[in-house]
Amino acid sequence: MNTTPDNQLESIRNFSGAYPKQIWSLFFSEMWERFCFYGMRGMLTFFMVYNMNMEKDVANLQYGATQAWVYAFTFIGGMFADKILGFKKSLFWGALLMIAGSLILTIDPKAFFFQGIAFLIVGTGFFKPNISSMVGQLYHSNDHRRDAGFSLFYSGINIGAFFGGILMIGVGKGEIFTTIIPEHLRWNVAFGLVAVAMFISLLVFSFARRTLGPIGNSPIDESKEPQKKWYAYAVYIGALACIPLIIKMVSNTQYTDWFMYFIGPFSLLYLGYEMTKLQKADNLKLLAALVFIVFSSFFWAIFEQAGGSLSLYAAEHLDRGTLNIDPNIVNNSANSMFVIAFAPLVGLLWLWLHKRKLEPNSVVKFGLGFLLLGAAFYIFGVNKMFAHNGVAPGDIFIMGYFVVTLGEIALSPIGLSLMTKLATTKLQGFMMGMWFLASAYGQYIAGLFGAGISPKATASAAEKLEIYSNGYLQFALYAVIAGVIVIAISPWVRKLMGEVK
Repeated sequence: MNTTPDNQLESIRNFSGAYPKQIWSLFFSEMWERFCFYGMRGMLTFFMVYNMNMEKDVANLQYGATQAWVYAFTFIGGMFADKILGFKKSLFWGALLMIAGSLILTIDPKAFFFQGIAFLIVGTGFFKPNISSMVGQLYHSNDHRRDAGFSLFYSGINIGAFFGGILMIGVGKGEIFTTIIPEHLRWNVAFGLVAVAMFISLLVFSFARRTLGPIGNSPIDESKEPQKKWYAYAVYIGALACIPLIIKMVSNTQYTDWFMYFIGPFSLLYLGYEMTKLQKADNLKLLAALVFIVFSSFFWAIFEQAGGSLSLYAAEHLDRGTLNIDPNIVNNSANSMFVIAFAPLVGLLWLWLHKRKLEPNSVVKFGLGFLLLGAAFYIFGVNKMFAHNGVAPGDIFIMGYFVVTLGEIALSPIGLSLMTKLATTKLQGFMMGMWFLASAYGQYIAGLFGAGISPKATASAAEKLEIYSNGYLQFALYAVIAGVIVIAISPWVRKLMGEVK
């Protein structure tokens, strides 16, 4: 029986039905990693304001800087995966660093906040872009089922986000397991949940890797190039060596400013260098990918208010709603709950429309994502009309998150899918990294946006609500304008994409 890597890959890709079987193991591994990421995201601003006593505008800037570093490192992790480690080794290394960061935070989250965050930043950088790239490699380049696969994968992301968003902030605030966890250890346990979840993620992937054939293997064949065996060790040592620098830079937002001024132009120069080695058709596809990347950064700048200003808005200006749930738990989990319910259905909808030749192209889907984002923030903004004494209805807030979710489903899994379709095989990790680098810029701008609408501490509750609401209405207008532009330029972008749908 011929079991060459090429035959193994063909066997994986020639699957029947809607989804390849390997997607399920990647689904569960990513689910547990996202438990950690979104649980942390939902705690950071709240923890900084109410436990580290930061001013709200400073906490928003710090949140944006921290998240920007997380996503910027996915760009770096993607580069090293493409050139040296491969996706599998990168994922393992990232998971180990994330476990280490969680254990550091578990000891004392106040004293070791930035130390633990630095390990989590570098670990996520090696983990996140590479598992997404492996999903893309389960499909032939022209397989129309890829968008549906990424929609399913995206629901796995959000199952993890849902439970992480509930458990971590719930434990930290004392809403969950109050009789089991002593009050003085609540935040220690909340941050410690990351290590537990990442260990499970690593265990799942350990069993999954044997079914993936050559997908995710290192590009370096050590049997043919033994002199390059030390390259991987150099990457591991370099990652550890840069952590003290990350601690310094992530704790000072001015350093983050400098880094963001550098990393974007550098990534474009490096891409330009790689494009000199490619054919014209491949380069046109990469230009199309850049259009999606640039617009996505603006989408995340608005969407990621969820971990910043919306976290503080929920804490101070929302009631517990009909279901009597803590508003921060709602803010952290409503989006994920709706994605879990609707992402697979939307994926199947794309398949149903495709069979009838009615499926909108990827560019139009992207534009629809912006229009829905604008509608959602309009709902957040007008919620002030139903407020009493500076407290708005939590139920209307949930309605806004439902619309946010529809926008996210239209844009984010499609973007992940497009990066794997538009990039050449040797640049898939890099382009996935650039996609997440756009998220880094989005997170960075989200911090600036959040700081810009942060009310003064001396303002009344009603005045604070007014400031937040007016800011959200402004964001809604920006999103709608961006959506109209994307749909207007869709014919031009489609030409750049060539045969990619």
